[in-house]
Amino acid sequence: MKLKELTSYLDSVIPLAFQEDYDNSGLQAGDEETEITSALLTLDVTLEVMQEAIETNCNLIISHHPVIFSGLKSISGKSNTEKIIRRAIEKNIAIYSAHTNLDIFSGGVSKKMADILKLKNVRVLSPLKGRVLKLVTFVPESHLDSVREAVFAAGAGVIGKYDKCSFTLEGTGSFRGGEGAKPFAGQPGLLHYEKETRFETVMLSHLRSRVIKALLDSHPYEEVAYDIYSLDNDNVDIGLGCIGETENELTETKFLERVAEVFSADGIRYSKPAGRKIRKIALCGGAGASLLKDAIKSGADAYVTGDVKYHVFQDAADRIFLVDTGHYESEKFSSEILYDLIIKKFPKFAVRFSETNTNPINYLQRWKK
Repeated sequence: MKLKELTSYLDSVIPLAFQEDYDNSGLQAGDEETEITSALLTLDVTLEVMQEAIETNCNLIISHHPVIFSGLKSISGKSNTEKIIRRAIEKNIAIYSAHTNLDIFSGGVSKKMADILKLKNVRVLSPLKGRVLKLVTFVPESHLDSVREAVFAAGAGVIGKYDKCSFTLEGTGSFRGGEGAKPFAGQPGLLHYEKETRFETVMLSHLRSRVIKALLDSHPYEEVAYDIYSLDNDNVDIGLGCIGETENELTETKFLERVAEVFSADGIRYSKPAGRKIRKIALCGGAGASLLKDAIKSGADAYVTGDVKYHVFQDAADRIFLVDTGHYESEKFSSEILYDLIIKKFPKFAVRFSETNTNPINYLQRWKK
């Protein structure tokens, strides 16, 4: 298939609109018209991963971390990023990245961490804000069902675990067609009254264009009246981090052992133990120190993330058991999320996991005699 078929699908299930302002998710290199034969999944794109793609005949690399994160002023090969992009162009290998949008969507990196820890009652820690819109329009009774279904098919009407959500109210609309008008009902130049239904539903902001197109295409009126309101509602199923509970309480030591085992983490750092029992756990893949206050506010006993700085450990003291499992360790399962998404849609497409360990951090193991 062409590259654009896969990227369009990924952009629809893990929308680029979800990514943080500082991020650079999406197509990093490559022509969308290129025929892709197989994809290599990886956390990071390194020169070693690029060589692996060449040797395994993969002409697409899909990563979690973008290879181009800040602006490039040249592609002369002075940095590793420039070398990777040059190599990709030379070998006609496309690169696509899903970063913070993969963190934010409902089945994202933090949810994967919760699944690996076998947590239950999992929910979003910091819900996505300011992305919900309300659509209000007015439809003649005869066309309500067709308009409603078209709008739902475009992605509107989803609230949490429910879809096709809407509200209707009967009323009467009025209009008078001017010169050259071709009204659905009535005669041009004459005031007409029509029994209409006020139809309300909600949508995420990135779906706006698609939903409005569906509305206009399905609505019988020559001129369609509609309103869009920006809502301040949280989207409780989409956001950063998550929180859940273990089946049974654990001591701090047993909890650390469990985290080390399931994430294969050799360099765990943690705040001072306080003899607390661990049951409710907050998580955020990657560098999640910014969500510490959310984790504390949630009432979690422990917070697991990566890249925690010295003073953040101080802030956590006596308030929550803070565990830094490592950036790589918390996000290395991101490739599994991408694999499941791709195979669900394209079951016959060749997808393979990179065998290159891209963790740039090594740990010195010391044993006391």
